[in-house]
Amino acid sequence: MQPKTILNMFKQKWWGLPLILPLVLLPLARLCNTITSIDGVPVMLYYLPLALVTALLLFYGWAALPGIVLGLVVNYHAFRCKSDVLIIVIHFLLSALLSWGGYRVFATRMAPVSGWYSKCTGQRLFWLVFVNASVFILFYQFATFFGLYDEHVRLMGENPFTLLMLVNYQAVLVGCLTGIPLFCLIIRAIRHPRYLKAFVSQMRSQCDKRVTKAELGIWFALLGGLFLLLLLPLGPDSTIFSTNYSLSLLLPLMLWGAMRFGYFLVITVWTPLLVLLCHYFYRYFPPLPDYNFQLVINSSSYGIFSLVIIFMALTSTRQRVVHQRGRRLALIDPLFHLPNLRALSRDLGDTPWSILCFIRIPELDLLGRNYGLMLRVYYKQRMAAWLREVMERDELTYQLSGHDMVLRLRTESHPERIDRLAQHIRQFRFMWDGMPLQPQVGISYSFVRTPVTHLHLLLGEMSTMADLSLVTNRPESVQDRGANHIQQAVKRKVDMFNELQHALDHNQFVLMAQPIEGARGDDYYEVLLRMQGKHGELILPERFLPVAQEFGLSSRIDLMVLENTLAFMAKWREKMPACRFAVNLTASSLCRTLFPNEVHALLTRYQIEAWQLIFEITESNSPGHYEQTHQNVQRLRAMGCRIAIDDFGTGYASYSRLKNIDADMMKIDGSFIRNLAVSSLDYQIVESMCHLARMKKMQIVAEFVENEATGELVRSLGIDYLQGFLIGHPLPLESLVADN
Repeated sequence: MQPKTILNMFKQKWWGLPLILPLVLLPLARLCNTITSIDGVPVMLYYLPLALVTALLLFYGWAALPGIVLGLVVNYHAFRCKSDVLIIVIHFLLSALLSWGGYRVFATRMAPVSGWYSKCTGQRLFWLVFVNASVFILFYQFATFFGLYDEHVRLMGENPFTLLMLVNYQAVLVGCLTGIPLFCLIIRAIRHPRYLKAFVSQMRSQCDKRVTKAELGIWFALLGGLFLLLLLPLGPDSTIFSTNYSLSLLLPLMLWGAMRFGYFLVITVWTPLLVLLCHYFYRYFPPLPDYNFQLVINSSSYGIFSLVIIFMALTSTRQRVVHQRGRRLALIDPLFHLPNLRALSRDLGDTPWSILCFIRIPELDLLGRNYGLMLRVYYKQRMAAWLREVMERDELTYQLSGHDMVLRLRTESHPERIDRLAQHIRQFRFMWDGMPLQPQVGISYSFVRTPVTHLHLLLGEMSTMADLSLVTNRPESVQDRGANHIQQAVKRKVDMFNELQHALDHNQFVLMAQPIEGARGDDYYEVLLRMQGKHGELILPERFLPVAQEFGLSSRIDLMVLENTLAFMAKWREKMPACRFAVNLTASSLCRTLFPNEVHALLTRYQIEAWQLIFEITESNSPGHYEQTHQNVQRLRAMGCRIAIDDFGTGYASYSRLKNIDADMMKIDGSFIRNLAVSSLDYQIVESMCHLARMKKMQIVAEFVENEATGELVRSLGIDYLQGFLIGHPLPLESLVADN
């Protein structure tokens, strides 16, 4: 048998430590007892042996019984007769076993932690303190009443239920309340000496982070000063501070420590301090005429002080633990279980120099839509685990939203490490339901120095560089000179987003209207959007709409334009009856399930007929969410709204999409119309588009008609509507009222 196995058995088996510890610790517990007298009858102010017996049962259970019995017999046989020793053994075992058994039955957790700092503190205090002390005192009362003890009984007087009983009950109660944590610590330290180091570490962790060494020193100095004042012998020259008045000052001082220094430190200091205060009580407790009642009050002060101090220490410590746990959870993504952006910002502040490595996996978005969100979660978790193989201990992987991640690395030899990291990422293989997946990964990196004041802007630049890395197939550095134009583009994009958000919040958009001439006199207007800049200039949509689309604001802009247009039509319906307007829609609006309902609600609110609205959709947009787009188009047409395909001919698979989508009008892109008079190829293309539109029974609109020659050719092709500077320039929407 291995020596380690023998040692472990010695620590746990009844013939080992459980047999030896009672013999060693019971004399120490009896030495800490404090005995005084009331009217010549001995009473106890502090009683610890029951706390030791209970602590042994908490650690060893039934294996502690032989040692407890042997310890009681050895320690009491010299002072009592054999019958008394038997009664003492039954007395201790009955109280401790009843309380320990009730605790085992009703407590959900029974780990023998040091003291009351656990998740079942209420159960521990009730069973191991209140029930334990109550059964112990009641047994003594009945044993004394029935004469089971001889005249040398030390804890009771002749009559039960008197002040003597109250003082003794308080002594046992306080002994269990403070003694059980003390003996739990001693037993643990004997079983595992290394526990003392862990205990000191836990003691430090429970202290408030704002506690300084100076504050701790002041607290110990004040505590030591009050204690010395209490131990000074009473004499004619004694001041009030040498009496039990100073005892009352201990409470606020200990509460200060309980709220600031944590439970372990306070209970470790208070228990031996209480033992000494009880042992030398005569130093600060003068023999007054009402000495007996004052002694009862003084005895109760020990219990009340202990209970309040322990309760306050537990409450304050748990509040700090909950707060610290909340702060830790705030730094961890709850779904991916990886540090988040807040943790990255904190760690960058703690590290003077760092390398940030941005990882982009754009295909995760598509894979997540097809295989579910958990694919993205597992991929990032396994990628983080894979990267830990080539990262140092203090380097971490951080979770970003979407399909991005960030690494924080040391600066030593970072070019070689980045190349090695990129090679390691290329070797990563992800299996999902038995299917190997290897999406392309873009990598960018940047050298950063504390403080990082614009982390979000920096991550935006690194995101753009990671997109470039997908093309170059190598890690891209943000500090490279060639990346300056990309960084400037990111900054311009962020500035434009801020302007766009400000314009939305303060309604700084201008609606323009450009006339569209109908060959049969059925003219209408296209609503065009402009944004007011910081200095009052008008910004064209080519500059701000791509940013709005990227940041998810395009749907909000579409609804704003539609509502303002309908409000204008409702306001001037008498001057402009039966006037029609065309409004452009982005793909994000057309893909929304509720968009047709919103259109119907706006038409109803402003009492506008649906045939007065023409929605222009751009066929060159990405064909994602095609089914939802097709359903929304059908619902809008069913209301009576007309649908026009805008910029036809510029997107991919134009003819294929025209074959599958139902629309009322086709707007031929101006790139084919502009050179119609000088390019025979453009003429043939436009002619084929017109032929296809007539087959689909769609009306045709020609954009960019800027001169008479182009206009004549367009009319000769039988195109239904003309739009361009030849027909009219865009003007503010309100100007239409004056023209009409």
